[in-house]
Amino acid sequence: MKPGNNEKFKQTVAEKEGRKIKAQKEPLRSIWFGFSLFGIVGWSVMVPAVLGVLLGIWLDAKIPGQYSWTLSLLILGVGLGAMNAWYWISKEGKGIKEDSNQKEKN
Repeated sequence: MKPGNNEKFKQTVAEKEGRKIKAQKEPLRSIWFGFSLFGIVGWSVMVPAVLGVLLGIWLDAKIPGQYSWTLSLLILGVGLGAMNAWYWISKEGKGIKEDSNQKEKN
C-alpha cells in the first residue's frame, strides 16, 4: 500500500468512527416520530385536495361550464398541499441541522 493511500484510508476510517460515535450520543428518535412526520405530510396534502374537490363540486353544480371546476380545484389543492408538505419537511430538516450544529458546538 502506498503511503498516500494509507493516510487516505486512516482519514476515511476516522471520519466514519466520528460519525458512529456522534450517532451513538444522540438520542434515538422513536418510530412514532417517523410515523407522525409521515402523517403530517399526508394530512397536509390531503386536506387542501379534499377541500378543493368539495368546492369544485359545489361550483360545478352552481356554475355549469365547459371546464370542470372539480378537476381544476383538485389540481390546485394537490399543488398547495405539496407546497405545504415541502414546508413541513424543510422545517423539520432545518430543526435537525440546528440540533446537530448545537451538539457539535457543545
